[in-house]
Amino acid sequence: MTDWLTVTEGTAPLVVSIPHTGIDLAGIDNRLVSPWLGRRDCDWWIDQLYDFAAGLGATVVHTSISRTVIDVNRDPSGASLYPGQTTTTLCPTETFDGDPLYLPGEEPTPAEISQRYQSYFAPYHEMLGFQATRLRSLHQKVVIYDCHSIRSVLPRLFYGTLPVFNLGTNDGQTADPVLQGLVGQIMAESGDSYVINGRFKGGWITRYFGNPQGGFHALQMELADRGYLHEPEGKGEPDNWPVPYDAAFAAPMAAKLKKILETAITWAQS
Repeated sequence: MTDWLTVTEGTAPLVVSIPHTGIDLAGIDNRLVSPWLGRRDCDWWIDQLYDFAAGLGATVVHTSISRTVIDVNRDPSGASLYPGQTTTTLCPTETFDGDPLYLPGEEPTPAEISQRYQSYFAPYHEMLGFQATRLRSLHQKVVIYDCHSIRSVLPRLFYGTLPVFNLGTNDGQTADPVLQGLVGQIMAESGDSYVINGRFKGGWITRYFGNPQGGFHALQMELADRGYLHEPEGKGEPDNWPVPYDAAFAAPMAAKLKKILETAITWAQS
């Protein structure tokens, strides 16, 4: 355990991964165009939205390190998870909108990227693997559920307005189709827009840990921010982004997500 990596251990067959809510810039603040810009693409308040998970018996793994420092949901080799589409890298040098993150000449060197990998990426994945394996010793099936959110409109990354729910299983490769179908049914009945394996099919965490034949079933849930936040128009400015967390506004979404996690647990125990 470290001051940036927190783990709540449960015994239900569910690991909840929270990789992108961190705002800790790990000492690189003065190398960035601004600390605010370095935090703009955070998955804001996702840890609060899912604060019910531990109460279900889930194991929750959460890093407080910003994705600007290192993105623990990218292929560490540097290969794109979405060939032909715009995406960010292991240690991004620009925001989702294409704005430079670093002052000129302050971008991370290959040696520094390697050091960040050893300091933050590897321990996060080692902990996810340890917890999934621990639970697999107790259950025939374990679900790894990776929590994300993103702004509803991001022209550089996708066309139009993103559906509220975006479930990814890498085109069915990372989870049993029955589990995918159960979650899909909840999304369909939610009244919100949804897609399965659309623009976001699952990042490195989903693809790396998903091994249905071995009893590990990985899901990525990417939520459009408007589903649980008072999302402003545009890409957000220092005076309006991030918006404060409003638990009452987020409650309907939290209830839907709780049903999804409860369903995943029940399925894994069946």
